[in-house]
Amino acid sequence: GPAAPHPGVSTPVDVLRRLGRAIQGMDELAVEKISDDSREDPFQVLIATMLSAQTRDAVTHAASTRLFRVARTPASMAKLTEARLRRLIYPVSFYRVKAHHVRQACRAIVDRFGGRVPATMEALLTLPGVGRKTANLVLILSHASRDNICVDTHVHRIANRLGWVHTRTPDQTEHALYTVVPRRLWPAVNLRLVTWGQNICRPVYPRCPVCAVNDLCPKIGVTKMGR
Repeated sequence: GPAAPHPGVSTPVDVLRRLGRAIQGMDELAVEKISDDSREDPFQVLIATMLSAQTRDAVTHAASTRLFRVARTPASMAKLTEARLRRLIYPVSFYRVKAHHVRQACRAIVDRFGGRVPATMEALLTLPGVGRKTANLVLILSHASRDNICVDTHVHRIANRLGWVHTRTPDQTEHALYTVVPRRLWPAVNLRLVTWGQNICRPVYPRCPVCAVNDLCPKIGVTKMGR
């Protein structure tokens, strides 16, 4: 028969529009959930995001909730001992390192920023344990920034799979996406691609046959598909 037309005309606009519809009804991401529950409190978004690295959403949500029951402000959290913090956030991945960073970051917020989470990338990156991913999420969810794209492993993987970017690290992906995604869609990128990455476009055995953008995707680097 005739060769199938080569896919890979995946413009970010088409893909993001379809994914926006397709993720309705999928579980909300842990950090987004905490952001909604706390009315976008930047402190809660910051801490939840710090706890979320390489940790399943359910674990992040439970740990964040336990921690915020005990301490809801940078000042009160900075007073907790590291041992207490470790007990509260266990079993998130790297809970020892994270407990240390959370305490140091809270002290920095109190000492240097008057107890309020700073609202610029430059200032956020001075906090212990805070990288660009965390800073971007805080800016997007809490400060309603329209100027940031938050890139984690899912966004990095999927943007390369779709052929939007050809990059080796999440930081490179973030900077490349600013040039290929229309600015009005920047705030949507993380929520839509991460939800898709957790449910459909998985690292190994992505579920291409049931994917809403199957026909648009060149599937770069995909060797095996799941059902």
